Amino acid sequence: MKNTLELAACGPVIPVIVIQRVADAVPLARALVAGGVRVLEVTLRTPAGLGAIEAIAREVPEALVGAGTIRSAADARAAKDAGSVFGVSPGYTAAVGAACRAAGLPLLPGVATAGEVMAAQADGIDFLKFFPASAAGGIPLLKALAGPFPDVAFCPTGGITVETAPQFLALPNVKVCGGSWLTPQDAVDAGDWGRITALARAATALRR
Repeated sequence: MKNTLELAACGPVIPVIVIQRVADAVPLARALVAGGVRVLEVTLRTPAGLGAIEAIAREVPEALVGAGTIRSAADARAAKDAGSVFGVSPGYTAAVGAACRAAGLPLLPGVATAGEVMAAQADGIDFLKFFPASAAGGIPLLKALAGPFPDVAFCPTGGITVETAPQFLALPNVKVCGGSWLTPQDAVDAGDWGRITALARAATALRR
């Protein structure tokens, strides 16, 4: 993959996954893939994150696994070494952008303001994560950003639900959205992979 915008062609929702136990990673990934969700963002918020990425990259070849919560050059290198094919950051700095380019890791960086959009564009990135979407202004702000930035596409993430996702996906400058509702912690803890597959199918059925 050369550009994170390619991820949008795989479906309307990218799950934001927080893994507490590496042992859950492969069955969870397989459950999502079975429901039609192939692009998986595994966050680095827990000690299990990198191990989960390694396991999915090794054992679930149908999945496109990426690392979320990249905040440093070390995170970018570790994500690439673990098998990530893309990275996602909560915000954007030129240093993180440079580190991801050096590692050969396509980056979907987070932005919440016009200034952050301009900083990412200055480094050649025009597909951006809008985060935290609901708290930062939601649909009204995305509509406002469309005026000065007609050449920028967004993946809103943060506070989005299966009920509100279609409203975000209806915006011309939104290509895909991110959501944590596909992998509820109680379902993961219970090993209820069938429930996760059903949630993935419902997400896959959403249309722009």
